[in-house]
Amino acid sequence: MANRKSPSGDLGGILLSSAYLAPVEYYRVMAGAGTVWLEACDHYVKQTYRNRCRIATANGVMDLTVPVEKLSGGKQPMREVRIAYHTDWQVQHWRALEAAYRSTPYFEYYQDDFRPLYEKKWTYLWDFNGALLEVTLRLLDLHPRLELTTEYVADWGGDVLDLREAIHPKRPPVLPDGKPYYQVFAQKYGFLPNLSVIDLLFNMGNEAVLWLEQE
Repeated sequence: MANRKSPSGDLGGILLSSAYLAPVEYYRVMAGAGTVWLEACDHYVKQTYRNRCRIATANGVMDLTVPVEKLSGGKQPMREVRIAYHTDWQVQHWRALEAAYRSTPYFEYYQDDFRPLYEKKWTYLWDFNGALLEVTLRLLDLHPRLELTTEYVADWGGDVLDLREAIHPKRPPVLPDGKPYYQVFAQKYGFLPNLSVIDLLFNMGNEAVLWLEQE
């Protein structure tokens, strides 16, 4: 991988997989990186953040999962994974987000940025995740230099921190839990760490980036 260069000529930063409303640790590592390499050439892996996120509701933590069409045969490139529409999952997800966060300080302020993405019919999971990433980075006022990989390389080496499979719902967080931030249901459940970044954004608004940039 030594010959993989960014446009500025340096090699470095972090390497991440595509994710659906990724957890706060995903954006914490982004906040501390000059360059973010987004893996565009990997295979889809089930039960990862590629198609699921976790939010806080009145009944506790809830997983939201984007259904995908059944894979035929062997492995399938992530960029070719099609979203399934055998259920009205977009309405279900938006209703869940609205129910969970409508009483937060910033839901009303940000809802119009996210709701249109749930009203458009997306063909590919990669494109839907990418649109959510773009909106979220803009609202957080985070501006990493984003690069897409052009081939899959198992071992990047060098000074690229490979977090493609490290940030995973069934693995320990890659960073220690940050200081608790305000959450609507904290009195009932205590602070719930490493939920979807949307939890941080709806609860903290323009202060979310300061929380992400903590040491």
